[in-house]
Amino acid sequence: MENFVLAIEYFIGIIVFALANLFIYDKYVQRKSSLLASYPIIGRMRYLFEILREPFKQYFGDEKFYETRDKIDWVYKASHDVPNFLSFSVSQSFHGTRFIIKNANKVLNDNEVSNDFSVTFGKNKRTPFVSPSIISRSGMSDGALSPEATRAFALGAKDGNFPINTGEGGLTSNYFFRYKPKDHEMGCMEIVEGSEFHKTIFKITKKLFNGAIATKVYRRLALHNKLEDTYIINLDDLSFFRPNWDAPFEQFPKEVPEELPDMILQVGSGLYGVRDKEGNFDPERYKKVMSFCRMTEIKIAQGAKQTGGKIIGEKVTHDIAYYRGVEPFKDLMSPNRFPYANTLDELFDFMGELQELSGKPVGMKIVISDKQNTEDIVSKINERVKSNKAIPDFLTLDAGDGGSATAPLELMETVGLNAVNSLYMVDKMLRNYGIRDEIKLIVSGKILTPDDIAILMCLGADMTAIARGFMMSGGCIRARQCSGTSGHPCPVGMATQDKKRRAAYMVLRKAQHIAFYHKNLLKGIKTLQAVMGVAKVSDLDRKNLAFKNKQGEIYFDIEKYFHHKLDV
Repeated sequence: MENFVLAIEYFIGIIVFALANLFIYDKYVQRKSSLLASYPIIGRMRYLFEILREPFKQYFGDEKFYETRDKIDWVYKASHDVPNFLSFSVSQSFHGTRFIIKNANKVLNDNEVSNDFSVTFGKNKRTPFVSPSIISRSGMSDGALSPEATRAFALGAKDGNFPINTGEGGLTSNYFFRYKPKDHEMGCMEIVEGSEFHKTIFKITKKLFNGAIATKVYRRLALHNKLEDTYIINLDDLSFFRPNWDAPFEQFPKEVPEELPDMILQVGSGLYGVRDKEGNFDPERYKKVMSFCRMTEIKIAQGAKQTGGKIIGEKVTHDIAYYRGVEPFKDLMSPNRFPYANTLDELFDFMGELQELSGKPVGMKIVISDKQNTEDIVSKINERVKSNKAIPDFLTLDAGDGGSATAPLELMETVGLNAVNSLYMVDKMLRNYGIRDEIKLIVSGKILTPDDIAILMCLGADMTAIARGFMMSGGCIRARQCSGTSGHPCPVGMATQDKKRRAAYMVLRKAQHIAFYHKNLLKGIKTLQAVMGVAKVSDLDRKNLAFKNKQGEIYFDIEKYFHHKLDV
């Protein structure tokens, strides 16, 4: 007991000595903070609270970005596939304007609602894309995401049966997480074999610990002095592989391998993944990449990122530099303007080139912020339809209230209309020109729950794209540290290249959560269809919606509401 008391006294003495030294430093030595000079030691609490404010704000305050915290809770519950019923009432009442879903006099039973959620893109192309779902994951680049998160999304999308967009980082090895190269496809893969000793170490480590740690150790041993994260392990024979983009095009698969998810290749202004060593578009590389992808999306603009994509240098690891053909550990700043979009005709001609090279659908991602700019695009499409020239197979409309993990504050929620207004304007203009059937519309921006999707489908969307919801289903806790510029990496290992954080990310478990989230979104949409009395999701229409404004006025015909609001 006496020794214990003595130890406590020593400990208190050390604390007092440390605080006294810190007091002297803050008061009389440092000259960076006037606050600390006036309030030594105590002033440091301010910085502690600043650090804690963002990660903990969501737990102790009302939801400010979405209508209610219940939407966030819905995502987390759906991703864990647990019952998603509320008791008593919503946590925050809905105020202000809102769409109202009209219930039918004769609602449908569950077995009367169709399970067909497919949508076809590029119906006249050599290889159309029939998406099995009206829900896709928005573009998220490997590099902005960790390799583990990309693998989880690839597996979750495959198991959940929905498409994912690669983001402007292009197609990387991590999308091949469950791919097993066939004999006739081995020529397009670079294979590395571990020694028998390495394989024995793997098996022993797996028995003592787990598969993730065993793979990490084996990867270090077998891929010594190589770019480890650019290789995927084949657990059948414990070999490593990655696409060999230098192989002849003839050695690449003629059809997308069945083990891969349905992928939409996004091509940004940096042309990452489809460019040559000089940074110009490489048609041969593009054809090889499209051997594994279903269609192409050219990124012209994004809601919170009107300029080219940006990744800070510490995220541009040797592996990411390898994928993108750039120098490692240097800030990656893509050009603001897409290199083949100086005019609409040039852009659409470039799309035609991609359509011819791949035989697959090609579209573009844009932001709607002006009636005239929108009409310029739609009228140009109409003109080219009449002259039988190439047009986009689809338009992805990204909303101004959509988001990005890393974007300038001055662009967030200041550029572009929201998803509802963007969709209505484009859909209406395409119909006015009589070319709505020529183009599919994908809509993204602030979509989380089944009702968000159902409302957009009623307003004319063919597909919705979700970013934040899928991030949360994959483990994101909205700590707002995705960019890494604050000095704090993503705490869950999703949006970071920090190896310690990445090591804790559980790929297989999170992939299951991602698939569950998609499954429960479709389940919720079916419930809404039953209430509306609509058997097929493709039959959802504006007549299924009403609208209430802030004054409590109801528009049973929402065409009248939009006519007054947008004058389209």
